[in-house]
Amino acid sequence: MFEFQNLEVYKKAKSFRKNCRSLIKANRLDHYINDQLGRASFSIVLNTAEGSAKFSKPDRKNYFTTARGSVFECVAILDILHDESIISEEEFKDHLLKADELSRILFVMIKNISK
Repeated sequence: MFEFQNLEVYKKAKSFRKNCRSLIKANRLDHYINDQLGRASFSIVLNTAEGSAKFSKPDRKNYFTTARGSVFECVAILDILHDESIISEEEFKDHLLKADELSRILFVMIKNISK
């Protein structure tokens, strides 16, 4: 097992990606929305894993910052899906809570690297 697989943020990122994937499968979304949400949610997982392998602080910070940016990208997509009544208020809030938690964890990780 790789060390990053034990990180709570990695586990939460995988869970968030799985939820996004379920949302994609459950709704008839346009191809580009499927693609963007799928890629952005995958990016969180991949950049978290890759960042954990970097030795230099600037490299680690860059990957974790990119992962956090991908969280924001997912939230923007979810916000639009909610505005267009493609997902319910309840679904939106559920995804938003999980995204917020991921964002906060990544923020702390980024700030700790900066010290």
